[in-house]
Amino acid sequence: MPGTNVLSDIRIADMTTVIFGPYCTQTLADMGADVVKVEPEGGDDFRNVGKPANNRAMGPCHMTINRGKRSVVWDLKSDDGQKAIRKLIERSDVFIHNIRADAVARLGLTFEEVKAIKPDIVYVHCVGFGAEGPYAGRPAYDDLIQGLSGATSLLPRVDGNPQPRFIPTAFADKVSGLHAVYATLAALRQRDRTGEAVHVEVPMFECITGFLLEEHFYEAEFDPPVGPFCYQRQVDPCRQPLKTANGWIVIAPYVDHRWVKLFEVIGAPEELKDERIADRRGRFFNMDYMMERVQHYFVNHTTDHWLKLLGDADIPAARANDFSDLQDDPHLKAVNFFRRREHPSEGGYWETQPPVRFVGQPEREIMPAPRVGEHTETVLAELGLGTD
Repeated sequence: MPGTNVLSDIRIADMTTVIFGPYCTQTLADMGADVVKVEPEGGDDFRNVGKPANNRAMGPCHMTINRGKRSVVWDLKSDDGQKAIRKLIERSDVFIHNIRADAVARLGLTFEEVKAIKPDIVYVHCVGFGAEGPYAGRPAYDDLIQGLSGATSLLPRVDGNPQPRFIPTAFADKVSGLHAVYATLAALRQRDRTGEAVHVEVPMFECITGFLLEEHFYEAEFDPPVGPFCYQRQVDPCRQPLKTANGWIVIAPYVDHRWVKLFEVIGAPEELKDERIADRRGRFFNMDYMMERVQHYFVNHTTDHWLKLLGDADIPAARANDFSDLQDDPHLKAVNFFRRREHPSEGGYWETQPPVRFVGQPEREIMPAPRVGEHTETVLAELGLGTD
């Protein structure tokens, strides 16, 4: 699953940093867009997250999130830097950044100023908070947005520990980045339709609040509320992987007749004679007891044993993998999800492939992540500017 060329006619002037914006432009680069990453001297700070193999500023997170991009180093406070960024914008379809409004104004790169340079530009501003609210202009990071959006209240609902906790992935950054992807593509469609510039604002707080409340507004969505927040199945303490003799397994027999069949599969249909789980209502309200009984049997056999029996019975199930298991997963191996590549300066590394396929479309190799300023001279030459 290498990259495609479906966006090969799109150039993006990218001034985003860390994860939110770069995850957006990584996805667009995977689809063939020419992403020119404009960096300060020393590069984006996120380059230094994790231990590099050979060179400073080539950490593992950078190797993934900035693949497929070209890197230029320009001092935007200098005359030469201003000349270069303006010339790049003039020849780009999209200008994307995550600079706060006051700082971008000092650089002379507000929407109106950029529109004056390129009248049909798609201007994408990745922000923490929408411009019309009292939080506008505040700094925003994944942790802050997880806290504000209520994400840190989810794990306490599951295990009863009242301490708010983060979901251990940069999900606010990445989900917001995907919002920025579809917004950019929609704005390009609007630009093509009207021939005019489009100003897009992608606020993390609003993105993640909406994302979480899609199901977790739940019965509080009605006015007056008919019940609490949170889709109860997703915060049910019983909703956990089951221990097997040699690992862990996830089961999903969510239709009631599959719960009945599950007890047949584990060889214990007599368990359903217990009045607590003898009928559908009992199984629903006594899920904790039912899962306790299921766990009693699952620990006696291996994960593969249960996967075979459950598959034959049409009960959805999967092994609970550790990250270290994924490169041996037979499905991911069959679709070549992991590819070993050679980086010109960093040596061998593993790369995950874009998950979305454009069936029947030409494919291409995705460029490896760039060194700091690797393409400065090339891009300046393309823009008709020298390096002297």
